[in-house]
Amino acid sequence: MSHTQSQPVIQVTNVSKTFPNGRRALDGVSISLDAGEMVALIGASGSGKSTLIRHIGGLIVANKGADGGEISVFGDQVQAGGRLTGDVSQVRRRLGVIFQQFNLVPRLTVLTNVLAGRLGRMPKWRGTLMQFTHVEKQRAMQALGRVGIAATARQRAATLSGGQQQRAAIARCLVQESEAILADEPIASLDPASARRVMETLSDINRSEGTAVLVSLHQVEYARRYCKRTIAMRDGRVVFDGPSHDLTTAFLREIYGEASEELILPDAEDFAEAHEVAEERLAASA
Repeated sequence: MSHTQSQPVIQVTNVSKTFPNGRRALDGVSISLDAGEMVALIGASGSGKSTLIRHIGGLIVANKGADGGEISVFGDQVQAGGRLTGDVSQVRRRLGVIFQQFNLVPRLTVLTNVLAGRLGRMPKWRGTLMQFTHVEKQRAMQALGRVGIAATARQRAATLSGGQQQRAAIARCLVQESEAILADEPIASLDPASARRVMETLSDINRSEGTAVLVSLHQVEYARRYCKRTIAMRDGRVVFDGPSHDLTTAFLREIYGEASEELILPDAEDFAEAHEVAEERLAASA
């Protein structure tokens, strides 16, 4: 079944995952993501964010049997009852995944790393020989220009800063022609300026291309700034799913207790107050 506007891009239904050590990483999780949405996934360390994203991407499977639940992407079932179903490779071609670790090959050029996004859409023999057409190389250069690092195309990936490497990973998703992007803590290891640039790039792709984005974040301020909707997790469960502006500092402390401190930036209360003032001014001018 192909994706239509009436179907969620991502549908997760009652998914649970228990690791061999007995830790229940996901506990009956159900979420959905519609076309064109940019949704933040937040939670303290160990809340289940990364585990959920890896399940959606078909990288790991849930519990076997009814406890495992079901995951569909673009209307196609990815897994059910702890087993991968259908042609997962077809879904992965349409689904871009960005990790905290960038997943670039350090010794290859930035351009070649970005061109790797085409591997799922070209004959295997060309992929094995890393033979890319002129048109494909042009697309890769355009993607690098889009994320602001075209000048680095001929450099080895190892020479880039963390923020540049993450933008190269985003460019790879553009070359892949991803219809949705899963970003697993893409800014966790970046400085504030690089983090903002990466989030602005993802936000721009979401707005201009209509690409659905699910981005897991460790700090709620980025969710407030860049995502209209936030899903909050705690101990493998969804504890909030709603407008990001509802995530006040007081509410976060109510949900997470002492663990909320790792989600709140030092300027969180100042930002929240400024946001409320801006909302009041907008309402007054309407």
